[in-house]
Amino acid sequence: MKSGRLWAIGSVAILALGQPAPVNWTAADDHRNMMEQIGVNALRPGPSGNENAPNHANYDESKANPYPNLPDVLTLRNGKKVTTAKMWWDERRPEIVEDFEREVVGRVPKNVPKVTWTVTETVKAMSELRGVIIERLNGHVDNTSYPAINVDIQMTLSLPADATGPVPLMIMFGRDGPIAGSSANGDPVPAEQLIADGWGYAYLNPASIQADNGAGLTKGIIGLTNQGQPRKPDDWGALRAWAWGASRALDYLESDSAVDSKYVGIEGVSRWGKAALVTMAFDTRFALVLVGSSGEGGAKLHRRNFGEAVENLTGSGEYHWMAGNFLKYGAAESTFGSKTAADLPVDSHELIALCAPRLTFISYGVPEKGDAKWLDQQGSYMATVAAGPVFRLLGVKDLGVSDDYRTAKMPPVNEGLLDGTLAWRQHDGGHSDGPNWKYFLLWADRFVKHPPLPALAVEQPASEPVRRMDPLSLIAHQRLLDQAKKGHTDIYFEGDSITRRWAATDYPELLANWNKNFSGWSAEDFGWGADRTQNILWRLLNGELDGVNPKVIVLLAGTNNIGNTISSDGDDAKVRDISLGLEAIVRTMRNKAPDATIIITAILPRNDTMAVMPAVEKINSNLSKLADGNKIRYLNINASLAGPDGKLFDGMMNPDKLHPTLKGYQVWADALKPIFTELLGPSAVVNER
Repeated sequence: MKSGRLWAIGSVAILALGQPAPVNWTAADDHRNMMEQIGVNALRPGPSGNENAPNHANYDESKANPYPNLPDVLTLRNGKKVTTAKMWWDERRPEIVEDFEREVVGRVPKNVPKVTWTVTETVKAMSELRGVIIERLNGHVDNTSYPAINVDIQMTLSLPADATGPVPLMIMFGRDGPIAGSSANGDPVPAEQLIADGWGYAYLNPASIQADNGAGLTKGIIGLTNQGQPRKPDDWGALRAWAWGASRALDYLESDSAVDSKYVGIEGVSRWGKAALVTMAFDTRFALVLVGSSGEGGAKLHRRNFGEAVENLTGSGEYHWMAGNFLKYGAAESTFGSKTAADLPVDSHELIALCAPRLTFISYGVPEKGDAKWLDQQGSYMATVAAGPVFRLLGVKDLGVSDDYRTAKMPPVNEGLLDGTLAWRQHDGGHSDGPNWKYFLLWADRFVKHPPLPALAVEQPASEPVRRMDPLSLIAHQRLLDQAKKGHTDIYFEGDSITRRWAATDYPELLANWNKNFSGWSAEDFGWGADRTQNILWRLLNGELDGVNPKVIVLLAGTNNIGNTISSDGDDAKVRDISLGLEAIVRTMRNKAPDATIIITAILPRNDTMAVMPAVEKINSNLSKLADGNKIRYLNINASLAGPDGKLFDGMMNPDKLHPTLKGYQVWADALKPIFTELLGPSAVVNER
């Protein structure tokens, strides 16, 4: 077919004189063409992920670092040391960017057309707890210069319906996902967690930007800018193209008044984790990144010989992610000889450093659950350590460990390094960042300031289980599940912050009192702050009492349901609702632990709002009727805390007039210990806790 301009007549495309026809090659054809362009005759084969194959990947740490010395991230090409932030921004950073663009991920062409965004649909939906406004968008790339290729970027934007101002937002590489439900690890899906925490989110479909294969390099945005012809050696690969698409999504979000464009982040897992890191490195408008299980081409050091290697990325299955020039580093025979990873002018620690001083969270799972050794978690940790000096130079905290990446060892699984703007955490799940989202959001919220969402307009009945979605509560639930699995719990305390504080390490004086009173009785505290009956019920129904088999359960709950706005007459409907919620908790405890004796502690007197005291007394009266004097006991210590008028005795409560002091907790302990002795016998000398 002659070259020419393409015109569409019905469904038939016709080329008119002036433009080349699009090349339609296989990945093998395109890969061979690039080898010819750069003078490579033969490539070294990449190692196999099959450990039984003759060319299996290396997993021996003693052989993992054949090129142990990384390019110094703070040394200029001329050997001069970078000592100021200005030197970084003006001199060193541009050097690193140029090396990555020329040799690793490729350059974005200057002729990339503009993108016009259109909202194609707006719908309202519900997550588990909140309303969500969802917009489906189409980003049409102007293709008037080459109509043979059409690129329409697909994005779905979701925002909390009750937000009172602009919200921070995460762009997630991938297709639309559910807005409610549970992930494989039992946590709410990331979308649910984001909405609950007052964030928005967007799903960005990478395939609508650029195909994930070599055959697609003459199509998509790369093909459009090249008028359907093969790439040049320093042209962009798919990673940079996907990152470009994320930047165009950010362009749109900057125009949306409902989004706080100062706090837009990017996230991805696996190849999308690589793309998320590349996005963050090259577009400094992004405020934060969650890089999930990115491996080779992402956070993993190229110079490491562990799992996937440079030679895998230069093969025909993955080369399309990279610039054509990257193939040189897998060359066995070429016009320039043989090159290896050691010849790369940069490595992944410098890609991470390009993200400084912004919020950068590197995430992995464990091989035992499917986050394969192939990804080289250790090599990625070494790269994160080696990037640290740049974060510190720019005035923020890094991982807070030694700078010696050569001897750096990963922290234990589930023990993250989350105190700085550079963060690391390896969770105990598989090839996903799902188990780390709650930690990521808790970490991000320390730096990203945004107002909390308003309270829900409609509250669920007190007897209906409701999962809390805030990051701290999700983390607490996991901790309490782990605590439940340990066993050796004879006394199981359940409740809200009044219960939690007694055995919490952040209240050392109260913890000492707990140990003094209950040492030797194998008591464990399962309380969690701010919980209502709905939340306690959900936790009990979702594993926190499963298999524990305690002999005694102590319950103190309900005060958070009362709040401080109940009417002075006690609001009979609310009293009944809360009473039914506490009854549902007791019933669940009986079902989960039929042999346990349950001690229902009366709701304590409160003087933060005296108007609630009639309601407290009515609920306590209802609770007393649940007791059978045998397996369900009722314990009311309020006469020791306050007078008949409900006014607290001096020294029994903190200034908030809600939480007991050490003296108040001792009153509770003195009432419990005779019951424990009756049911369990005297406490042992050694505390099993």
